[in-house]
Amino acid sequence: MRGINLFGGNQPNTAAVFLPFKEFSERKTREQSLPAILAKINARVRAEIPEALVIAFPPPPVSGIGNAGGYKLFIQDRGNAGLDELQTQAFAMMVKANQTPGLANNLTTFRANVPQLWLDVDRVKAKSMDVPLSNIFGTLQTYLGSTYVNDLTLFGRTYRVTAQADSQFRLSPDDIRLLKTRNNSGGVVPLGSVATVKEVTGADQITRYNMFSAADLSGQPAPGASSGQALSAVEHLAKQTLPTSFTTEWTEIALQQKLAGNSAIYIFPLCVLFVFLLLSALYESWSLPLAIILIVPMCSMENNIFTQIGFIVLVGLACKNAILIVEFAKQIQDRDHKDRFTAAVEACRLRLRPILMTSFAFIFGVVPLLVSSGAGAEMRQALGTAVFFGMLGVTGFGLFLTPVFYVVIMWFKERRAKTAPALTQAAPPLAAEPALH
Repeated sequence: MRGINLFGGNQPNTAAVFLPFKEFSERKTREQSLPAILAKINARVRAEIPEALVIAFPPPPVSGIGNAGGYKLFIQDRGNAGLDELQTQAFAMMVKANQTPGLANNLTTFRANVPQLWLDVDRVKAKSMDVPLSNIFGTLQTYLGSTYVNDLTLFGRTYRVTAQADSQFRLSPDDIRLLKTRNNSGGVVPLGSVATVKEVTGADQITRYNMFSAADLSGQPAPGASSGQALSAVEHLAKQTLPTSFTTEWTEIALQQKLAGNSAIYIFPLCVLFVFLLLSALYESWSLPLAIILIVPMCSMENNIFTQIGFIVLVGLACKNAILIVEFAKQIQDRDHKDRFTAAVEACRLRLRPILMTSFAFIFGVVPLLVSSGAGAEMRQALGTAVFFGMLGVTGFGLFLTPVFYVVIMWFKERRAKTAPALTQAAPPLAAEPALH
């Protein structure tokens, strides 16, 4: 579609191409996935079309918020440095962003040096020739732009009638000088007799974001980087690159993500606290559940929305494996009166097979998520990868670290019990009152 700019208004030197994909049943290999196709397109257009800036973008993750996937921000000129300086800073930001690990396909559509035509109307000469300014501007609007005339009903359909000069009559600045307008007497006057055309450069569009002149900058997270990491990298880059009179503000889906904040810093501690309280009620102790909870940090993963869900799942799974060891160790120590070290080793020996059986049953159960394909495969793969490899780590580390945590916690508990003050003497009885005679 010629003249369409997805990141700004319509421009004569831009175009947009929409590529519909085939069904997922016909794109089963990894090379036919959306990220792989976008990477191939971007590599080819950079090599084969060097005279233009061409970048392929995925659709927005939420329909209606933005026109393309990735992030978008505006670079604001708060110090009134001018459009030329705004373009310089926007291009410097774009170049450094493309060189930053974790960021890819950064571009800005702002241009302050676009070739333009400046029509200088000689108002004195136009008045001397009795040509109203409204006729001059109306002629330019009709021939170079368009003017709505009326609606025509023909063969049961309604057609809009628009007046406009054919493209062959508006190709060069000389064609503007040959356009005719009328004066108040009805005479025909060429525009070249009352106006001159000059070739200048300037900004094709001036965008204001929150009342300040601004240039857009769009990009995508590089493969392997989350959206949160990309936004943090862009903010850090802006602080290092832009002068103090320029600031940045997020927009579209990136703005919504920043407004939502990082809820993980509240969800994870609450999740662990909830599990700890349940275990404390189970064991009727505040210290013994620490031997189970301390295994939870072994399951930390890359932080995004799906790995956060997987993290919460791993909290429960890690505690489940630790419970199998701690429960038996506590029973052996209380029933057989063995020391804490012997009880922990005996519990590991007895519960090794159940732990491995249940853990690998779950691990193999999430393999379909790990190797999934089709619509929404990226979400399932992110969750499956976090849970699959996280459970492998939790199982391996838990078998070795849970007994260690149990022995250490029980040592602290027994030591505190020995050093606690005990009441060794009973209170003396009350003296009997003397009998009255």
